[in-house]
Amino acid sequence: MADRFVARFIDGLIVGVVAVILNFVLAFVSDSWFLTGFISAVVTAALYLGYFGYLESSRGQTIGKQVMKLKVFGPDRVSNPTLEQAIRRNIFMAFGVLRIVPIIGGVLSVLAGLAAVIMIAVNINSDPQRQHWFDKFAGGTQVIKIG
Repeated sequence: MADRFVARFIDGLIVGVVAVILNFVLAFVSDSWFLTGFISAVVTAALYLGYFGYLESSRGQTIGKQVMKLKVFGPDRVSNPTLEQAIRRNIFMAFGVLRIVPIIGGVLSVLAGLAAVIMIAVNINSDPQRQHWFDKFAGGTQVIKIG
């Protein structure tokens, strides 16, 4: 489980830096804090889902998973997951879009993300195939150490 955590951390840093830069530019060019917050929440969620969805479906690995020698397999345990399966297994990354809700959106986003991470950690530790709920939601994808 530590390998998966480190891989997700590396990926989070990569996407996070890009998101901060995009959000900084957006805040600089916009006069409306409400519109900036709305667009920022949607763009950041799309960025995370796009990164994980594209790389896992096309290569079976994100940069973090490559570093940690992990690979995501589709339900057949042979091929990469489809784009839909990759997005479904990472859908919790879109909980940041809850920031569009005025006043309490930030808190809702953090609480939903925290609940997802706790649920993932519990599922990975208790499941014999080390699948979390979102792997099952994606049809049975699995992360396997390849090196």
